[in-house]
Amino acid sequence: MATEAPPPPRGTETEHGPVQPTTEQFIEVQEGEEFGELRRTYRSFAFPLTIAFITWYLLYVLLCNYAGDFMGTRVFGNVNVALVLGLGQFATTFLIAWLYSRHAAHRLDPKAEAIKARMEADA
Repeated sequence: MATEAPPPPRGTETEHGPVQPTTEQFIEVQEGEEFGELRRTYRSFAFPLTIAFITWYLLYVLLCNYAGDFMGTRVFGNVNVALVLGLGQFATTFLIAWLYSRHAAHRLDPKAEAIKARMEADA
């Protein structure tokens, strides 16, 4: 949503909180080692899990399309392999979301808060 209000002046206290860092300060932090470590920590978690989940999802789709007999195998009652694997997709999604929230709370958020605090103190 766009606003007509001008951005707050750089280097001054605003009604919404602390001083706003300048563009140059943002670029300096972005090119710094600490921000690089934060980015590596994020990527080392997010990329492997994303690849694993997409692979797992595509395997499920391929099995549904090309291994109908296997997917139609009854596990118990009216429950077949396709239903079990399909429900596994939902379980995996929630598991990944829970793991990410724990990872972010323990590894990403403290680093991001430290960077933010330093930027606000230097501005």
